[in-house]
Amino acid sequence: MKKRIPAMAAAVALLLTGCGRTDGSRSAAEPAATAPEPASAETYPLTVTFLKVGKADSMVLQTGHHTIVIDCGETSDGSKVNDLLAEKGVTEIDCMILTHFDQDHIGGAPEVLQNYPVKQVLAADYTETSEEYKALCEALDAAQLTMEQPTQELSFVLDDCTFTVYPHEAADYKDGFDNNCSLVTKVTHHDNVLLFTGDAMDERLTEIMDLGDCSLLKVPYHGRELVNLPAFLDAVTPEYAVICTSKPEISDVTLGQLESRNIETYVTGKDGDITAVSDGQTITVEAAKKK
Repeated sequence: MKKRIPAMAAAVALLLTGCGRTDGSRSAAEPAATAPEPASAETYPLTVTFLKVGKADSMVLQTGHHTIVIDCGETSDGSKVNDLLAEKGVTEIDCMILTHFDQDHIGGAPEVLQNYPVKQVLAADYTETSEEYKALCEALDAAQLTMEQPTQELSFVLDDCTFTVYPHEAADYKDGFDNNCSLVTKVTHHDNVLLFTGDAMDERLTEIMDLGDCSLLKVPYHGRELVNLPAFLDAVTPEYAVICTSKPEISDVTLGQLESRNIETYVTGKDGDITAVSDGQTITVEAAKKK
């Protein structure tokens, strides 16, 4: 079972992998970790695209003038992310958030890093030994980027959106270490809150049970059945939910838990790419495959 690597061991691992990383420190050009500037009083639309990338995760968020990417799917999905960015006229990515290092979350990141300038990369606080992780490190080095792995809550503002990133709290977990290390991102856009939970499992959900109500939830762990998901849904009370998974992986149990709470639910494997637009007061959701 993987655990957080002690500082000395981590330093050795980094020398071997060549993956630049830092634990919480920032350059002067990066958004502040605490006490961010107030969000703009002007209202811009916030658009989130949930890509249909099999049972993987990849989301592109656009504020008035900025672009954030959360996860990049499998290795073969990098081109899909790039195509969407090109379609939307994106020329640079302000922040890439890699929730954790499983292949279905970081696999496409090297191709995105090779094709778009990225100002900042945030990632979960552990290391990996997979080929996908090695490819990520090589792409970061080629782009002369340092991957930041926060160990404390981190906030920054882009236009009228406040992004708060929550790292995992425990040093170890009984089950699903990688998944439970997932960075969780809360986006506050005026009256709306969007919550992105990576592959958080039961122990991690317990850590974020007090994040408050949200308007839209990216359902954790691809919608797989989790013991305390009902309690989590009751705690965050979403109006909309999006599950990123392939059609064969859809959990009827999870769908039933969402339906019983009258949460309007979309699934990428069934509905295709899903676009959610917040105007600061309401959210509209549209699927590529009309319901």
